[in-house]
Amino acid sequence: MPNPVVRSVHVHPVKAMRGVAPAEAEVQPWGLAGDRRWTVVDASGKVVTQRRHPRMALASAAPLPGGGITVSAPGREPLTIEVPRPSSTIRVEVFETPVEAVPADPAADAWFSAYLETEVRLVHMDDPAHRRPIDPDYALPGETVSFADGFPLLVTTVSSLDALNSLIAQGDQPDEGPLPMNRFRPNVVVDGTAPWAEDGWTRLSLGEVTFRVAKSCGRCVVTTTDQETAERGKEPLRTLARHRKDGSRLIFGQNLVPEHTGTIRVGDPVEILG
Repeated sequence: MPNPVVRSVHVHPVKAMRGVAPAEAEVQPWGLAGDRRWTVVDASGKVVTQRRHPRMALASAAPLPGGGITVSAPGREPLTIEVPRPSSTIRVEVFETPVEAVPADPAADAWFSAYLETEVRLVHMDDPAHRRPIDPDYALPGETVSFADGFPLLVTTVSSLDALNSLIAQGDQPDEGPLPMNRFRPNVVVDGTAPWAEDGWTRLSLGEVTFRVAKSCGRCVVTTTDQETAERGKEPLRTLARHRKDGSRLIFGQNLVPEHTGTIRVGDPVEILG
């Protein structure tokens, strides 16, 4: 088997929307630079994702120098959104965790509200070093995360997706496969490992940056959402429930916490350190 390498890198500037796949990305303590620093919230301040609005899969966000973004979606003119001045914050809720965030320009709220056909707001995380601690059961003191589901980075492997697709092909919904990796919205995809090898990882390096493996990633209904059409099916949750269940969680991929900063690049060697 060839030595494992970084196959691709993925940054999602707005949580739940399409992102970009750069050749390299800076690793910051709370995640890849520019990854999930923006999120959409509803009128009560609760985070809005593809769980409730699958059409978010069809909307894209591209990063701009300085942290701004350009958003686009079917039926909407693209909109450029600058980083708001952190003059005041509002309290939002990310999966029952309160987080202070800075409201974007009202034009951004109007754009997203029109697209999702419900009242929402766009907010920005101005100070990721202090705004949202990682779950203390899996973190060291002072470790924080962006608007990602729970941890700074998510890694998946090509071989495990191949194995999962093989299981889907043998199941009762074979026409739903094979599934692409974008169903799982990783930050880093690794190639050249054995299927499910990541289950045993506790520490690894991606190029020049080392990471602690916090826990496996529990999967939700977002993985059943076709990222090209926003339509939903049964897979991969049906197959994960049969073959990849850990208690009540259906798992695919591993959550990572960086041990230091640096840059990761497509083609970087991957070393399993524990």
